[in-house]
Amino acid sequence: MKVYHSLDEFTALENAIVTQGTFDGVHAAHQVILNKLIGIAKEKNGETVVITYDPHPRMVLFPDDHGLLLLNTLEEKIKLLESAGIDHLLILPFTKVFSRLSSLDFIKNVLVRIGTKHLVIGYNHRFGKNREGSFSHLKEFAPNYGFEIKEISEQDIDQISVSSTRIREALLNGEVAQAARFLGRSYLLSGLVVEGKKLGRTIGFPTANIQINDTYKLIPHDGVYAVRVNIGDQKFGGMLNIGNNPSIEGKGRTIEVNIFNFSETIYNQRISIEFVDKLRNEVKFINLDALKTQLQCDKLQALEVLV
Repeated sequence: MKVYHSLDEFTALENAIVTQGTFDGVHAAHQVILNKLIGIAKEKNGETVVITYDPHPRMVLFPDDHGLLLLNTLEEKIKLLESAGIDHLLILPFTKVFSRLSSLDFIKNVLVRIGTKHLVIGYNHRFGKNREGSFSHLKEFAPNYGFEIKEISEQDIDQISVSSTRIREALLNGEVAQAARFLGRSYLLSGLVVEGKKLGRTIGFPTANIQINDTYKLIPHDGVYAVRVNIGDQKFGGMLNIGNNPSIEGKGRTIEVNIFNFSETIYNQRISIEFVDKLRNEVKFINLDALKTQLQCDKLQALEVLV
């Protein structure tokens, strides 16, 4: 997949099959759009193009809203779209000036400029200044600018509409298995392994402390989770705790993972975590022996979940 960070880097294609949006999560409904995009490209002998934005538009339009939480970092989104089989990813810088671009100017200055011949959008897609652009708007103007448009209907899983908002709600409630069903895969968290207090090793459960540098990345609800841990090209089972470590007078929220059958030192390495299921809430134990006993039970439960 070729990645471009501005329109100036992009050379117009002869037959661009295009979709556009924030694609936060690249979730199950997004995947329906991407699969349709790829299908049309194969049928029409074209090349797929995804247009997305950085930073997220809400960061620019509502800079004082500090409640925004994202399902993907830009790096994660790029990897997910590449895995989906997209040919070209155009990441447009989202600025106040860009936000004032009318829907018609977006059609002329972006879609036509990159060589769009087919445009695929979701059922509720809006674009342009004040979100004035819609499917009906595109349907009206598409013939004048030489491209066709396809709208994807609302996708439901178990009668529940799939959206980034619903996935965020599930994760903030610790419902990572539910979130995985909406995403079409396990929720992913990536970060740098940093040194901690090293108390886990004193009770037989050494942990890797994970530092998340992206302040907008959504961290699931506090608790203990069964996870899969990706270190380089290797994957391990594990159990992860998010919280304040009340049993050992922890200070501040931490993310710590006990990696099964692993004893290497991985400080300053980036690892990624796939959340499989929540085991329990974080609780305070009367002493370290009680904590150790519970961790032994947690590990057995995690191993059952990860089979």
